[in-house]
Amino acid sequence: MTVDPRTELSEFLRSRRARLSPDDVGLPQYGRARRVPGLRREELAQLAGVSVAYYTRLEQGNGRNVSTEVLDSIARALRLNDAERAHLRNLTHSKPGKKRAARTHVRPALQHLLDSVGVPAYVGGRRSDIHAWNSMAAALFGDWGALEPRDRNWARLIFLRPSYQELFVNWQEKAADVLGFLRMDAGCYPDDPELAALVGELSVKSDLFRQLWAKHDVKEKTFGVKKMRHPLVGELSLSWETLRLPNEPDLFFTTYHAEPGTASAEALQLLASWGSDATQAGTSVRSQA
Repeated sequence: MTVDPRTELSEFLRSRRARLSPDDVGLPQYGRARRVPGLRREELAQLAGVSVAYYTRLEQGNGRNVSTEVLDSIARALRLNDAERAHLRNLTHSKPGKKRAARTHVRPALQHLLDSVGVPAYVGGRRSDIHAWNSMAAALFGDWGALEPRDRNWARLIFLRPSYQELFVNWQEKAADVLGFLRMDAGCYPDDPELAALVGELSVKSDLFRQLWAKHDVKEKTFGVKKMRHPLVGELSLSWETLRLPNEPDLFFTTYHAEPGTASAEALQLLASWGSDATQAGTSVRSQA
């Protein structure tokens, strides 16, 4: 499977247009019956202030030389959020043939920082790869060091390992997040063969991945809350925060923490006190394929 920027642009715009109705954007409903849901191209063009012919070319995947002003108008008409706007810019300004290898090396100072943080933390990268982590992350998620390097990947863990469905209380929400991150990467790096291979593999092996990928939803790595069900300490409600690393745009630093004084905070402290025993218990549960 390849990631073609023209096809991605076309299908992304179609999917965003299909989710809007005339009522959503204040247009009257009249004329011929609608054969498919969503706005018509001429309605979207009217809202964006461009000609129907111009918008049609764009939706057919021809994003060459489109101005920032026009993109902003179309984004407003489609009611795109910040992540979707960034994805649209990536798709229209992609340059096929220009490749940049993913950064996978984690500086020793970063590993020292991970080890000094008193909460679960890891360094991730492009394609949802996991490059480094601390002992608290191993206690929470299982020892990623026991996995083959290619399997230290959130997409493979979430979509291909049933045991991770038990770890996340709302597993499908986590799956949608991971897929949204992958879709953002596909827009940024359309010529990444490893990313294309990963998407192809997951499309074959996971019905849910295939269904979600067809929706063209995108997400940025920012922050949020995840509810988890750990085999040793039970349910936890953890906030996660993601920070981009300066001068290393392919890498990001993610932490999971609990509100002080809560049962979740006590559970994290208990995991920390158990050390390697907690890691081994988590690994034994999540070592199932």
